[in-house]
Amino acid sequence: MTAVAEAPQRDRRVVITALGLAQILGWGTSFYFPAVFSGAIVKETGWSLGWVVGGTSIGLLVAGLISPQVGRVIGRHGGRPVLLVSSLAFAVGLAGIGLAPALPVYLAAWGVIGVGMGTGLYDAVFAALGRMYGADARGPITNLTLFGGFASTVCWPLSAFMIDHVGWRMACLVYAGLHLAVSLPMQMAVVSASPARALAPEPAAAASGPDDAPIANEKGMFVLVALMLALAAGVGAIVVVHLLIFLQARGVDYATAVWLGTLFGPAQVGARVVERVFGNRYHPIWTMVGSCALMAVGLVLLLLQFSWLALTILLYGAGFGVSWVGRGTLPLALFGPKRFPLLMGKLAVPTLILLALAPSLGALLIENLGTNTTIGILTVVAAINLVLVGVLWWLCRGAPPGQDARREA
Repeated sequence: MTAVAEAPQRDRRVVITALGLAQILGWGTSFYFPAVFSGAIVKETGWSLGWVVGGTSIGLLVAGLISPQVGRVIGRHGGRPVLLVSSLAFAVGLAGIGLAPALPVYLAAWGVIGVGMGTGLYDAVFAALGRMYGADARGPITNLTLFGGFASTVCWPLSAFMIDHVGWRMACLVYAGLHLAVSLPMQMAVVSASPARALAPEPAAAASGPDDAPIANEKGMFVLVALMLALAAGVGAIVVVHLLIFLQARGVDYATAVWLGTLFGPAQVGARVVERVFGNRYHPIWTMVGSCALMAVGLVLLLLQFSWLALTILLYGAGFGVSWVGRGTLPLALFGPKRFPLLMGKLAVPTLILLALAPSLGALLIENLGTNTTIGILTVVAAINLVLVGVLWWLCRGAPPGQDARREA
């Protein structure tokens, strides 16, 4: 399998840097947007906090619904048209929020941002990288997640600064301008227009190679991968959103909880760096084994009220951080680069829907069952996910001898 002709034309470091900076801006103005903006929006408009924060859920739901179509477009035409739509949708949506005179307009703008999320965040760009680099996309995917890990680090203080100095509406308009003036030209510069054929011509003898043919147990493996990635993202989102509540329930004061919470981001990035350095030495399924194990161990320690909360957060954050690497590299290794864009779009649907529902679901569990029971439920789900990845490993062992799933697992 050969990558498209566009891939060798540009230094990969330039490509990943440009796409990575766009990821920081994309995540910072969508998934991480409410953390800083919601208070200012509620204070000025009087809209309920639930509706203001719920805009993100609308965006994620829209992103999930369009993901299969996004995968098809990338598979046929490459990532350029999709990334173009992403930058435009982010800009229009953020401008809509900044100018929104009423709550319905605000929520409709989040629907537009959802188009940007579905066409421009990890899953879509992973698919675009698979389209560009084929089987060699593992390194670029991992490098891209290193940039994404700094989204909150960069955008939270920047957003707070702009809100304090020019107000939240103007801050939204500034971000809309950045998508047009920075993300759009950068992404168009590094992702070239592709020919109509998805892949470069190959010798006839290779036309029916392993990347084209279905692998053994493929349906079962696909279902397991989709479920495993969705559960990891869902549990992770609940913990991230409600982390301070969980920590305070363990007896620490608010200031200490905030300090401990700052360890989450570095833990994610640190784990991704380790994966980048050593990842080429093992199959991506072991990335997911490590991810699920670390998340489960972290939740067990939190449930048992382990006294070293910093270590608990570092372990859990590392597992959650590297799970985003696995969601790009594992499907590529299991199903091959030719079908990767289409399958990545399908795999994104349950994950994005769970991400949309997770914050509200976590709040309901805490309100009705308490923090201890909620942590217990999350621990059980994380343990189930660890079992699922074990089953997936077993199915990989049953693949035919010539295929990646068995050769490297």
